[in-house]
Amino acid sequence: MRSDPLANMPSSQPLPAGGRGRRTHDSDQAAGLRRLLARSSSRVVTVVGARDGLGATSIVVNLAAVLGNSGKDVLVLDENLSQDNVANTLALKARHDLLHVVRGDKAWQDVVLSAAQGVRVLPVARAIQSLPKLNEPERDRLLESLCAAAKDMDVVLVDAARAGHSVCASLSGDEPLLLVLNATASGITESYALLKQMAMHNGRQAFDIVVNKVGSEREALAIFDNMAQVAGRHLQVHLEYLGHIPVDEKLKRATQLGRPVTEAFPAAQSSYAMREIAQGLLRAPMASDEGHDVLGSVMQRMMRQSRPANNTMAIT
Repeated sequence: MRSDPLANMPSSQPLPAGGRGRRTHDSDQAAGLRRLLARSSSRVVTVVGARDGLGATSIVVNLAAVLGNSGKDVLVLDENLSQDNVANTLALKARHDLLHVVRGDKAWQDVVLSAAQGVRVLPVARAIQSLPKLNEPERDRLLESLCAAAKDMDVVLVDAARAGHSVCASLSGDEPLLLVLNATASGITESYALLKQMAMHNGRQAFDIVVNKVGSEREALAIFDNMAQVAGRHLQVHLEYLGHIPVDEKLKRATQLGRPVTEAFPAAQSSYAMREIAQGLLRAPMASDEGHDVLGSVMQRMMRQSRPANNTMAIT
């Protein structure tokens, strides 16, 4: 049996003096974000953690708020079936979802939820998990509704499910993926397992990484460096550091209030961190074919992979 390459990997190690970057002043940061927004085009970014509870939903909520408040139209696709999904985190009342649209009971406009300025949330979890049961007209309605909802959006953020059918499992190796790495021994091990799975089954060779719940940037960079070295050596994949989220009681408090921390406590450490990560997402080069059709391509791929047992089966 091969030994686990992470078994002896420390959670942190000393870094050379100087580190990698310093937090900029708030006004400089805001100005930089506005410049990036001005020259960016629409993009689809999938955010995932190795399991529930590692902070992916919180990061999606706050990135959406940062981008929305900066003048972008943002659509969040909420794949999370748990109570801690995007809609509930923002204290939104989701009486209907995309499955009602697929069934023909509602129009997609009736199920989209409005959050902060410029941010919309579309609950898609039940519809995507029902893919194997959908007949062709239902699949057509699903695809048409998603593409219509994403039309004219500047950014589409996907809070990806970790099990079953999901956007994450259907991404090609070139489509943006942000992995939330929790700074615990179990979080590191589980994240490496997800990296390995996607490298082997999806052919993915690059991951954007955010290190969550750390005491300092120095600690985050140490954890990232260790993970990047192991992943490069054993999986031949490249990891890109997008930032870290510090342990911050204000973030916890904002969640309790049903608000993004960037709005409830804009001067909090975690708010600065969320704005830096948003800049990193927009700074990343876009693939030549990236745009509104990316979502349609991913969904068509997911539909092909679902292989329904009975194509005429009604949804129950």
